[in-house]
Amino acid sequence: MKVAVIGDGGWGTALAVLTQNKGISTALWGAFPENVNQLVKKQENKKFLPGIKIPSEILITNDLGKVLDQANLIVLAVPSQFMRPVLRKIAEYKLKKVGYLTVAKGIEAATAKCMSVVIKEELGNIRLAALSGPNIAYEVAKAIPSAAVCASTNKKLASMVQDVFMTPEFRVYTASDLHGIELAGAFKNIIAIACGISDGLGFGVNTKAALLTRGLAEITRLGVAMGACYKTFNGLAGMGDLVTTCFSLRSRNRWFGEQIGSGKKMADILKNTSMVVEGALTTKTALKLAKKYNVVLPITQAVYKVLYQEVAPISAMRLLMQRQKKNEI
Repeated sequence: MKVAVIGDGGWGTALAVLTQNKGISTALWGAFPENVNQLVKKQENKKFLPGIKIPSEILITNDLGKVLDQANLIVLAVPSQFMRPVLRKIAEYKLKKVGYLTVAKGIEAATAKCMSVVIKEELGNIRLAALSGPNIAYEVAKAIPSAAVCASTNKKLASMVQDVFMTPEFRVYTASDLHGIELAGAFKNIIAIACGISDGLGFGVNTKAALLTRGLAEITRLGVAMGACYKTFNGLAGMGDLVTTCFSLRSRNRWFGEQIGSGKKMADILKNTSMVVEGALTTKTALKLAKKYNVVLPITQAVYKVLYQEVAPISAMRLLMQRQKKNEI
């Protein structure tokens, strides 16, 4: 078995560390030579995963051919907005009998397509799975007990991914609702931004719990309208990931929202961080999809107004609280 991880961000690095520590031959690809050189030199991803030692056995390079050579499983850990150009490079190698696993949590902004659709458009009718769940990269790399779910319509591939990543500290379940898992992983970032804004405004646990619960309801409505199974949103990729992303101090989307809630401008925040905040673009995309599928997304609408229409966070919160009264279910 050989695993090729495409993308040297925090999550890609954490998964590479996990598989190599299991004794599985692992290679890690990064797009930028200067970053790759630092990883090799320091044996640590100081930019995205500080404090975690990278096993010396991992091949780290920006040479895509070396990473893909003889790989059985290719893990796509590239941010959604950069996925397509990377896939086009991979397509040039005309790989056969290889399984693919996407761990990206986002939707392509220009097309409003999930990563599975983008991947198959560029690579053809490949064997594909998605891995998602309440997983902060640092905690997984530190072998803190965690769980995830791998979804694929190909049961053999899902089982293989389960075998590759499952450890006594990282429990992997399988499922078939690949589309639902992707949607849950993308949409929850919007609610995490809302919860971060609440933190920035100095509100309490009551507010955050309300946002999380009602946020889960609205992203479930949209996901089901798009063909996903509602049970997926009650599982690890839905509620589990949402809870983690909304409460963790290491969550980039929650952190981004907190900065917004404390009065900073989106452009300034993004300019001064190297992290990709998927939820900012996903907010726009979700509203386009909501219009297409005739679904009401009040929290997403409020986040959009704050990010793109310069509505004050406190005003957006008041608008949410003063919506017309209704039954919960």
